[in-house]
Formats: sequence, structure tokens, C-alpha cells
Amino acid sequence: MTPPTLPFAQPGRFYRGNLHGHSTNSDGRWTPAEYIRQYRQNGYDFVALTDHCTEDHGFDISDTREFRDDEFTTLIGAELHPGQIESGSAWHLLAVGLPLDFETQREGDSGASVARRAMAAGAFVAATHPNWYAFTVADFETLDAADAVECYNGGCDVDTDRGYSWHFIDMLLHRGHRVGAIAVDDVHAGDESLGDFMRGWVYVKTESLEPEALLRALKAGHYYSSTGAQIHNVEFQGRDKLLVECSPARQILVTGENAGALRISGGGLRGAEFDLSEVESRWLRVTVRDEAGGRAWTNPVWLG
Repeated sequence: MTPPTLPFAQPGRFYRGNLHGHSTNSDGRWTPAEYIRQYRQNGYDFVALTDHCTEDHGFDISDTREFRDDEFTTLIGAELHPGQIESGSAWHLLAVGLPLDFETQREGDSGASVARRAMAAGAFVAATHPNWYAFTVADFETLDAADAVECYNGGCDVDTDRGYSWHFIDMLLHRGHRVGAIAVDDVHAGDESLGDFMRGWVYVKTESLEPEALLRALKAGHYYSSTGAQIHNVEFQGRDKLLVECSPARQILVTGENAGALRISGGGLRGAEFDLSEVESRWLRVTVRDEAGGRAWTNPVWLG
């Protein structure tokens, strides 16, 4: 039986999208129209334009509804910066699926208060790039709740070599926090030689490309994240067997809360079966690594 947090047995199809990026409405180099055009012409199905909501940028949310049609859509989002984290930096909170009249800044706001208001408004809320700006577990635990944490941020990868944050998510999981994991670009289009474009994305499974359907699927955890590889199916068969099907891979891993991992390596792997009978872990996730270095990750799946 496939646990409900996995997307693969859900009805519908997978849609590819980027959940984090910036335009000339804040500190990006592409106009909103160019931002949309770049993703659309490169095979994406949807994007969220999440401009910084700061005083310098008028605290405004970018309105991308004009770019929607039957074949491509947008989610209304923003990157919010209330208060300070432990390091002294302003918060960086991603909120996707916001109403346009959402108050992005109130006097005395904290990360917790903004996250609470965003989630009450129906948004998908994620902690961004923890490895990039020394975001701590203690910072996260001031939040009442969040839907996800960025496991990979393309902009932080090319700018500072701090793009991966699975270690941080693992620490949260050890403490019992049930969060999802998203890969994003965080595109600013600021360095044409390296490029922060098309480096990380999510595949969301739903029956419709309507923004409301995508948002429901994100909130339900019906997605997986990728930097290149694809996962076609992950299925629990009974209590002790896990089946994985994927695009051609050189390694497939099952990771839990202990130091080791179950893994199968080889050339052109299309899938694998894993015996879970001796695995002692409250949660598992699947990682697929391809020959080009791309990865795909399921969300953590809690057992029991």
C-alpha cells in the first residue's frame, strides 16, 4: 500500500514547476513577463514568482494572473522577511498560494506570526535555503508549523556552494517535525556564466493544472523534488518490501534516521526492490541519482 503522503498512486499526472524566483519587481533581472516566458518555453507547466516583500520593494506581491492559460499557470507567492533569526539576519519565508491582499508586513511581526497568517490564508509555507544563511533548528522551532523546507536551492548552490540542506531536514525529522522537501531555483538571472535557472524543481501530481488544484496537492505532499532525475513510482508492498521505478539511474537509495542507507548501484538502473524487514526508522525517503549528477527525492514518508 502506498502511504497517502506519496504522490505516485494519486489520480492525475505530474506537472513540473518552480516555486521560488525573483523578477525586476524585487532584485531579479528578468521582468515578470520574461520570467514566465523562460520557464514556459523550457517545458515547465507552472511557476510561482516570489518577489521579496521588503520596504525597498514596496512590500508588494507580484500579480501573475495575466500569464495564465489552459497550458501554463502561475501561483501567487512571495518571499517574506519578518523579524530576525538567531544569526541576526531577517527571516526568509516562502509563501505560495497567497491572496493578493495578504498583508506582507505588520508592525511587530515575527517569523512565527507571518507563517501563521500565511498558512491561515491557505498558503504553502516553506523555510528557504537554511544552509545558505545559518538558519537553525531553534529558528525553525519558533514556527507553529510549516509545510516544507528547501532541500536544494539552485541560486545558493551556484553563488556560495550552499545549495543542499538535507542535513537540516534530517535534524528536523529526528525531532519529529513532519515536513516536506522542495527543490527550487531561487532564480535571479544574475550570473549568466553559471546560471541559477532550471537547477531545481518539483513535480506535483494532480488531476488539474488549476492553481487551486496545484496548491491542494502541494499542501497534501503530493509531489517530489528533482535536479534532473525522475521517480515514476514508489510503492510499499506489505510491511517489508519497497518498490522503486525511475528514469535511468546509477544509484537508488533508501535513507532513514540511522547513519546508513539501503542502496543499489549500477548503470542504467530503471528501478529496484528493497527489503525493509531489518530497517528500524520512523521515516524513510528515496533518492535517485542519475549519470549526469542529477537527483530526485521523495518527501520523507513516516512509517506508522
